[in-house]
Amino acid sequence: MSDERNSPLVDEAMKKASVAWVAVGGGPSLALWCVPLEGVLFVVSGPGEQSAPGLAETDEAQVTLRGDHGGRIVTWPARVTRVVPGTGEWDTLAPLVGAKRLNARGATADLVARWAADGCVLARLAPAGQPAHGTELPAASLAEPPRPSPAVRVTRRPFRLHRVRRR
Repeated sequence: MSDERNSPLVDEAMKKASVAWVAVGGGPSLALWCVPLEGVLFVVSGPGEQSAPGLAETDEAQVTLRGDHGGRIVTWPARVTRVVPGTGEWDTLAPLVGAKRLNARGATADLVARWAADGCVLARLAPAGQPAHGTELPAASLAEPPRPSPAVRVTRRPFRLHRVRRR
């Protein structure tokens, strides 16, 4: 299913990908666990799995792959299709993706059956055109401010049982 127009950079980055940063509809990029198979990335989301808002309903997304040290390698447009449970395609692909699922409890067949029963989405992210970024280095920083989170709290001074003398 690999598209012959795929960039060699995209193909090579996908081969080693285990996490992809996926942005849907101009929203923020979310880090999603993924499995590279047949020249595309597969992502599972839904109840009991990772949250990927909007991915099940969209036809396109932006995928960013990063290197071992966190730096961006390439960003490319992706065509998103859904693999439907109960089809021959599901029966072939879902066990392959399930076998690579880290920290899965139970057998792969049980995991795939749970995905189908719970309404989880198995999405295929196929390259749809040339990379948007990655062929040249950016002139400016790509750093973004942290997104608001309920997990953020005020940092307090550490507790000390006794006084620390300075010399």
